Amino acid sequence: MIVLAQIRKLVAATLGCAALLGGCASGYHYSELVGTRYDRTTLDSYPLIVSKVDGKSAPLQAGKVLVDPGLRRLVLQGPPGGSGRVEELTADLDVKPCTRYYLVAVKSNRLESSFDVKIDHEEPVGGCTPPPAK
Repeated sequence: MIVLAQIRKLVAATLGCAALLGGCASGYHYSELVGTRYDRTTLDSYPLIVSKVDGKSAPLQAGKVLVDPGLRRLVLQGPPGGSGRVEELTADLDVKPCTRYYLVAVKSNRLESSFDVKIDHEEPVGGCTPPPAK
């Protein structure tokens, strides 16, 4: 009788933990912007900083910027060139739901300050549930 009660408590605790973890996984619906190189063999690409998204400061969370899906206006800072000057570039990106984007600066040579932005790689974000359609 006592063993049966302990088994019921254990089953209830296990189901409760599973429900809590399932709730956490389904609530994550952001896409991610990462300013590091995915393909490290490309010599003309450099890391960059996503400084603003839609005119608002973009804080890093574990090395990435979380954004909602849709058309986003990004302000990006490239690496300094030979003069030490840091350039900024504004670019529009149509962000897909639950997608991680690796963005890089592309320069013709390492002494240039000006750069173009390129999506180095995109991949699905694990544990992400797309938000419901509006």
